[in-house]
Amino acid sequence: MINPMLLRSFCTLVEIGHFTRSAERLNMTQSGISQHIRKLEEQLEQDLLIREGKQFTLTDAGQRLYTEGKQIINSLSELEQRVTTDPAFEGVVRVMSPGSIGLKLYRYLLTLQVQYPKLVIDYRFAPNATIEKAIAEHTVDIGFMTSSSTLAEVSLKPIAEEALLLVTPANIEEPSWQALMQLGFIDHPDGAFHSSLLLGANFSEFKHYNQFKKAGFSNQISLILEPVAMGLGFTVLPAHAVAAFPHPEQVKIHYLNTPVTETLYLGVHLNKFMPSRVNSVMVAAKHCLK
Repeated sequence: MINPMLLRSFCTLVEIGHFTRSAERLNMTQSGISQHIRKLEEQLEQDLLIREGKQFTLTDAGQRLYTEGKQIINSLSELEQRVTTDPAFEGVVRVMSPGSIGLKLYRYLLTLQVQYPKLVIDYRFAPNATIEKAIAEHTVDIGFMTSSSTLAEVSLKPIAEEALLLVTPANIEEPSWQALMQLGFIDHPDGAFHSSLLLGANFSEFKHYNQFKKAGFSNQISLILEPVAMGLGFTVLPAHAVAAFPHPEQVKIHYLNTPVTETLYLGVHLNKFMPSRVNSVMVAAKHCLK
């Protein structure tokens, strides 16, 4: 295999046409340039130059080597530039979050992609455990979580607090314990956790969310409030999910005496180098969620 350093010396010599000036261009000695040419000729078993004093002309083999070698040198230079360049808004950034956060954040990050078309947002919705695993396995660049991590390689930093809200059909003016028991609970993947936090802090009667009859279930964050709007039950959701519901007049949001918030964490791999594009997205996400 031809050594790229030898090939670069040869192509530079051909272009400049002078050993001394070629050596100066490459920060080498004239003898160093000559040695590179001899090594190429020995390796290829071909004369590359016809030397005429301080001048030279190319042999047929030398002309072929220059023509194709120059393309290789240019490709190597372009590769080096691509590898060493770290643009702030170019390339793919893989993001993962729970649904409620994603309802607000995904659309916001898409506006960033519109502004910088070479930036590509790869956004996945997932529960905390899946996000934690993806961060640890390097299959996601940024993960947003609403619980702490049990994995040493996952680094989490709190960046925001999101309120949990009790949502009932629009005709419920006062969410008494009796009214909630009669309505029943519209469950979702985080239903037990969210209801325990909020209802446990505001109703002395609350022991477990299984006290309520199950009036429905949806694992699609954007659809959980549909049965609530139809009068089929109540639920507890993070504020971003409630704000994204397209028919707010059909439900009633209740702000209870003891507010409860859920901490939002930004997660990355502890030992991963963050390219500029990932840092740019993290800055934008923090601004969106603060």
